[in-house]
Amino acid sequence: MRITQGTFSFLPDLSDEQITKQLDYCLGKGWAVGIEYTDDPHPRNTYWEMFGNPMFDLRDAAGILMEIRNCRQTFPNHYIRVAAFDATHTVESVVLSFIVHRPQDEPGFRLVRQEAPGRTLRYSTESYAVSKGPEGARY
Repeated sequence: MRITQGTFSFLPDLSDEQITKQLDYCLGKGWAVGIEYTDDPHPRNTYWEMFGNPMFDLRDAAGILMEIRNCRQTFPNHYIRVAAFDATHTVESVVLSFIVHRPQDEPGFRLVRQEAPGRTLRYSTESYAVSKGPEGARY
């Protein structure tokens, strides 16, 4: 199963050259760039772990790409994404995010069915990553 989250998620994986062009675009807009990773890519898991601090003062895409490569080496079996933050007054939020690394095996999700009163059925999704144990024990 291929996780589709963020910008470009329905396209083939971006090459480092294409990632650099996107980073140049972000830096050209004056956005700060951060690198995040997780082993649980559930759509409602919006708070991924930060790899280092956001790079508010870095203006070189090559430096950011170097940090992406370091993150890939440190967490080869995790999802890694770039998040661009616009600090402009009245915006102040993430304006672009895209996945730059995927684990070789993407386990996906399972559908969980729950019966409720009155013959009501509720469905939710659960990431197979969480079945490996509680957060912190999966790493």
